Amino acid sequence: MPETNILVIDDEKEIAELVEIYLVSDGYKVFKASSAQEGFDILDKENIQLILLDIMMPGMDGLEMCRIIRETRNIPIIMLSAKSTDLDKIMGLGIGADDYVTKPFNPLELTARVKSQLRRYTKLNPNSAAQENAKNEISIRGLVINKDNHKVTVYDEEIKLTPIEFDILYLLASNPGRVFSTDEIFERVWNEKVYEANNTVMVHIRRLRGKMKEDERQNKIITTVWGVGYKIEK
Repeated sequence: MPETNILVIDDEKEIAELVEIYLVSDGYKVFKASSAQEGFDILDKENIQLILLDIMMPGMDGLEMCRIIRETRNIPIIMLSAKSTDLDKIMGLGIGADDYVTKPFNPLELTARVKSQLRRYTKLNPNSAAQENAKNEISIRGLVINKDNHKVTVYDEEIKLTPIEFDILYLLASNPGRVFSTDEIFERVWNEKVYEANNTVMVHIRRLRGKMKEDERQNKIITTVWGVGYKIEK
């Protein structure tokens, strides 16, 4: 079984070492960086499957680094921050993070979130070339989603989605006409009990719409049902 490489970027040495201890005990290989530049250097050299990224760092902060990473990579990113306000979380999720953990955190909870994100990413990026892609393809209203190769096109233009964004879009598209509340989307996609689901889901929906250029289209693919939730019509 191939090794899973995790990059921890945090200028607090004690926290990085604590996270490393728990991740290594779960069988992961850990790379550590204390700045954005060190993190980019490791990303260029190593095959990283997940990033734990601190927001508050000297020089380039974690938010800006996350934004840059998202320009070329769709691997899971979990933000770490001493800030716990909704605005901080929305900013982190809004620029491309998949999850957000507030310091101080329970290391066991953090490793559980790591496993959850890796399961989702692995599921959406299968290595087997023997799969028949057409079997898991959805085509609806100019949107084509292939679950096997994680490819999404909107009116023949391919868009790059994070694993969370893909899961939300696939959930709506595979249930055309059905309205999903933010709570239900959160529970189905994150596989967790509801926790500040409304803001989290809204941020990801907004990012999805931006990538799909929904503001440029008269007939939007994702429909908001005010006071209820979201749906994709047939």
